[in-house]
Amino acid sequence: MPDFFDEMYADASSSVRGHYRQFAAWLETQPPEVINRKRAESDLIFRRVGITFAVYGNDAGTERLIPFDIIPRIIHAAEWAQLEAGLVQRVQALNMFIHDVYHEQAIVKAGVIPAEQIFRNAQYRPEMQGIAVASNIYAHIAGVDIVRAGEGDFYVLEDNLRVPSGVSYMLENRKMMMRLFPDLFARHKIAPVAHYPDLLLDNLRSVAPLGIDDPTVVVMTPGMYNSAYFEHAFLAQQMGVELVEGQDLFVNDNAVYMRTTRGPKRVDVIYRRIDDDFLDPLAFRADSSLGVPGLLSVYRAGRVTLANAIGTGVADDKSIYPYVPDMIRFYLSEQPILNNVPTWQCRKKEDLEYTLANLSQLVVKEVHGAGGYGMLVGPASSKEEIALFRQRVLARPDGYIAQPTLALSACPTYVESGIAPRHIDLRPFVLSGKTISMVRGGLTRVALQEGSLVVNSSQGGGTKDTWVLEK
Repeated sequence: MPDFFDEMYADASSSVRGHYRQFAAWLETQPPEVINRKRAESDLIFRRVGITFAVYGNDAGTERLIPFDIIPRIIHAAEWAQLEAGLVQRVQALNMFIHDVYHEQAIVKAGVIPAEQIFRNAQYRPEMQGIAVASNIYAHIAGVDIVRAGEGDFYVLEDNLRVPSGVSYMLENRKMMMRLFPDLFARHKIAPVAHYPDLLLDNLRSVAPLGIDDPTVVVMTPGMYNSAYFEHAFLAQQMGVELVEGQDLFVNDNAVYMRTTRGPKRVDVIYRRIDDDFLDPLAFRADSSLGVPGLLSVYRAGRVTLANAIGTGVADDKSIYPYVPDMIRFYLSEQPILNNVPTWQCRKKEDLEYTLANLSQLVVKEVHGAGGYGMLVGPASSKEEIALFRQRVLARPDGYIAQPTLALSACPTYVESGIAPRHIDLRPFVLSGKTISMVRGGLTRVALQEGSLVVNSSQGGGTKDTWVLEK
């Protein structure tokens, strides 16, 4: 048997799991030339629509198409129900934690989380201390990264609470599959995801400042050179709201306004896709040309809602991640439904010693890292790479955590040699407002290189449509 959980096949005899059987029977009847034609068609359409991401670094300024695989990842209804319950529980506790950090700090006083882990955290914003935010919601949109390992158990790998991206690919992947293979959707009862923009808009409107009955919502982007600009424009268009940059907004009389051809229009809710540091040059980075001078003062006064709130990053930092199960117990008096991946915190002497002694077997990550950068995958690294990374960890132990190298679950995927298993993860999107809601689906990312565990698009990963069966 393989040393990973196979989403489609149950054992070494290649018996198909029950919820994949209809799809597997269909797949066997598809001639290779038909599949190749469909794959080429999907690439062409994605390029025409402009579904690309910008590349930073050596290839700066170029655009890449994120590879799309036409074999879906299918999740059984009962499995999804457990996953959804765990996600709702987790995001509820994270929102309570962020509110607590910026108000009573009860979890620190109780000794559950060391004070220095919060107040020396680079994502902690003292400017948010004591600010009342609408409905006490900070992480309005959370993208929680889920992996399966062992016998198929779900684990939370990461909580993305600042400006989580990828939902546009979830939506476009579904549209593509429905266009290419409409007969498949007649054979399966697949939960819809197309209503996500409506759900998002309702969620954003629900957290408007007190007394605003018909709020004006905008999506705020850093601009067309941002790697996720397609998504910013896509979501604004799908919600029927304006896409704005900092230069399109201004503060006057303790309110935020948008410049329009008909004159200034007050803005009540800003779905911002800009990092905290660049939001207001008067409060954060003075050299920022992306933000709105005075925005923080309006936010402090409760006259505009920012989604996600300033300072949410204190809860999605990898050094805080190990404490999320404790948050659930502390705030909700419940046992966590979803497990964390076991984590060693290199700031702790014993954990650092263990990490350094086992670098070749572990995944080591920067606590502020993202996108697959700033990490070491021990089993896939050379002795020289491990030696260099050891020096980086020794120079700043509190900047790193370590985790076991999980055998991520795999799903059949079209590659150059044909159909082969490739490792995957899942990013569902959880919306918090008056209630906590989510569509039944998410972004499945796939590591296209054989044996690779890194699914990020910036590292050569691709995406799949995610089907949650309704029964």
